[in-house]
Amino acid sequence: MNRFDITKKVGMLGIIGNIFLLIIKAVIGFISKSQAMIADAANSAGDIFASLMTAIGNKIASEPSDEDHNFGHGKAEYIFSLFISISMIVISAKILYDSICSVIYKNEIVFSWWLIVVCIITIVTKLSLYLYSKSALKKHNNILLESNMQDHKNDCIATTFTTISVILSRFNIFWFDGLVGIGISIWIFYTGIKIFIESYNVLMDKSLDDSIKDEIFEFVNSYEEVEGIQGMYTIPTGYKYIAVLTIYVDGNLDTFKSHEIADKIQDDIANKFEDIDKVIVHIEPIKDKKIQ
Repeated sequence: MNRFDITKKVGMLGIIGNIFLLIIKAVIGFISKSQAMIADAANSAGDIFASLMTAIGNKIASEPSDEDHNFGHGKAEYIFSLFISISMIVISAKILYDSICSVIYKNEIVFSWWLIVVCIITIVTKLSLYLYSKSALKKHNNILLESNMQDHKNDCIATTFTTISVILSRFNIFWFDGLVGIGISIWIFYTGIKIFIESYNVLMDKSLDDSIKDEIFEFVNSYEEVEGIQGMYTIPTGYKYIAVLTIYVDGNLDTFKSHEIADKIQDDIANKFEDIDKVIVHIEPIKDKKIQ
């Protein structure tokens, strides 16, 4: 299964799972007046949106290059992950406000064993989705998969604390419920900001990591025909990059031989470095010794 097919599957499973969780969390949360459970329900609503954005972004990104988009549609993954991050930030602000109000006004939970049941179902469901997303991410580098994986993991952690707050309410300890809601909101906000920054960097054409650039320089310098490298710049096309570099070769080589060397280097770099999608090598002739 290729990266686009598996991302589509992750997105669809997320939509189905989160709709189910939203319904049971909202019903039990409002009946029991648990702020932490209501916060969890709001988070599930955001998760549905995130899974939907994953499916749409993945569909667009899977489209091949055309006359209007010469380097494909890969950046769609980052545009839609940006939408996901913004939704997470908005939801976290709402949860934070409601949870602070819960602490100030000392809202009490109506204890119910159904709360415990919902928490257990949520943890099992989200843990399963997390493990599946994590397995998919190991095979395919995709920020949409990463966003879903992190979201599922966060939900597992948040719901675990929600379970604790519900258990404590059995002993008339209610303040912990509001604090859990605050903690959930902060965690969602942090994750949203992290995804936002990663998406923003790609959309703003942030260069390839310097360590990978150094590896490429070292690799190109290993060719005996290469007398030096002037420099390299990279442009993200999505999860991969276009690399453009200038190399120096012996000026006595004929044009055909020079371009043969450039073509070989282009193919070798693209095959060796998984972060590179396309390579453009410009040839400059020199007369004698290697350039440092």
